[in-house]
Amino acid sequence: MSSILEALTADEVAPVAEAGGESILPLRLEGVVARIRGKTLIGPIDLTIGHHGLTIVMGPNGSGKTTLLRLMHGLQRVSKGRVSWSLPEAAVRARQAYVFQTPIMMRRSVVDCIAYPLILHGVAKPEARARAADWARRIGLGHVLNQPAPVLSGGEKQKLALARALIRRPDILFLDEPCANLDGSAMRDIESILMQARQAGTRIVMATHDMGQARRLASDVLFMYGGKVHEAAPAAAFFNKPQTMEAQAFIKGDIVE
Repeated sequence: MSSILEALTADEVAPVAEAGGESILPLRLEGVVARIRGKTLIGPIDLTIGHHGLTIVMGPNGSGKTTLLRLMHGLQRVSKGRVSWSLPEAAVRARQAYVFQTPIMMRRSVVDCIAYPLILHGVAKPEARARAADWARRIGLGHVLNQPAPVLSGGEKQKLALARALIRRPDILFLDEPCANLDGSAMRDIESILMQARQAGTRIVMATHDMGQARRLASDVLFMYGGKVHEAAPAAAFFNKPQTMEAQAFIKGDIVE
């Protein structure tokens, strides 16, 4: 883990200075509703994601955590309301990233998978592969550079997915249960990468079911219940004195329906 912590420096992870140094943040959701085939998945939601911090999205199964992340990122269509950023759509697309619970692995080598976002945005292949190899070594994948990505272990796949997301230094990173089903060692490494990215300036919004992980990482918490943001608070306030009965029960480990 120490090699990961030492290697991800601010210059290598910090968001790209484009558009005169402006950030795409804050992100604002105003009266947002998402529906599919007439069924309301989440909403209405009013929410602002500012420039700094690591927001943990928590809640029982079916409460809308993944839908909220997908809606903010642009993978889920808005049925009502408005999602707005501080810069035009083209800049927004280029400066955010999303890591799925089960990362998508292309049928390519590890180094080529990590390099792919750079090549897609016009970086010459030799330079992209060199930068990808550097990232792979920094996150503990230097020994599998030329292996096919689909044969990696679960923890290795998540590290690859994070490197692929962070290599272009996004302003904001969305993660959906990135440590689900990982062992303690892999989880520790993933958390180290996330904390370094946060310290270097990348805004993080992450869903997790793991209460211990939420306590370790969160600067603030969004508690989802019934398709709405039922409670939003700084992490210390949420965990020490939740304001709603549902959040209190969830923190205690009770079944919340």
